[in-house]
Amino acid sequence: MANYFSNHSQSRFLANSAPTNLGNPATTSVQSSHPQPTPPRSRLPSSKHFSTSVSTTIAAERSKESFPNTTSPNGTAVHPLRNTWVFWFRQQRAPGNKITNYEEGIKKISAFSSVESYWSLWTHLSPPSALQPTTDYLLFHSGVRRPVWEDPLNLSGGKWIIRLKKGVADRIWEDLVMAIIGDQFDECRTAEEHEIASNWDDKSDASGTDKPEICGCTISVRQSEDIVSLWNRVDADAKVRERIRDTLRRVLNLPASTIMEYKSNNDSMQDKSSFRNSAIDRSTLP
Repeated sequence: MANYFSNHSQSRFLANSAPTNLGNPATTSVQSSHPQPTPPRSRLPSSKHFSTSVSTTIAAERSKESFPNTTSPNGTAVHPLRNTWVFWFRQQRAPGNKITNYEEGIKKISAFSSVESYWSLWTHLSPPSALQPTTDYLLFHSGVRRPVWEDPLNLSGGKWIIRLKKGVADRIWEDLVMAIIGDQFDECRTAEEHEIASNWDDKSDASGTDKPEICGCTISVRQSEDIVSLWNRVDADAKVRERIRDTLRRVLNLPASTIMEYKSNNDSMQDKSSFRNSAIDRSTLP
């Protein structure tokens, strides 16, 4: 099996690498003498990534306090997420191949704050494999005003980077997004911040003292590779960075030989690049 990573690390995803039909069985195409139109892409939730905020008793009580109305107008149950998240889109080259300023190229798609609203939005987004090169998807919690290095919550942070070979990003991007909004990285913070996080809501200020450690994630579609990155709030805490790295390996089912890179946002501002001159993490390499 060809490895998945553009840095030529020896890696396999086994079951995760196989194409998986996550759609509704009713939309499965049927062979006939007359070709049928391609049905709309539909994916069902993978509950393994939605942890504390939607499945446990403690989280249910917290949800009732933060979101007293957990029923939609049509009477169906709504499962609130702990945070509100915002999808953004960026295309470096606008129509006509004119290079677009980074800030000008970022467009807000939509925000969501429940499992149901997430899936309603997700099923209408094109997968990374359908995007043109030099296009990015960005997902950040609502406390981040703009998904850029200079945002107050991103300024002192950094990002873990994984480079992928073409053709395998769709599933990895989906797993990463669900892991983030499903609180899989909730333990990746200092002990003091755990207490603060228990009282966190979207109305807190932008100082960063009571925000999640994970700011968001991005996928950058390029000509010869796809790059996923996971942004965290505090670059200076090595132990927190390591916990994020280990959790990232677990939720994406990455083999130990996978090469991961880290780069602070301060370094990115210095060399005007997200991915150049990043530091390779060698602590888990054979």
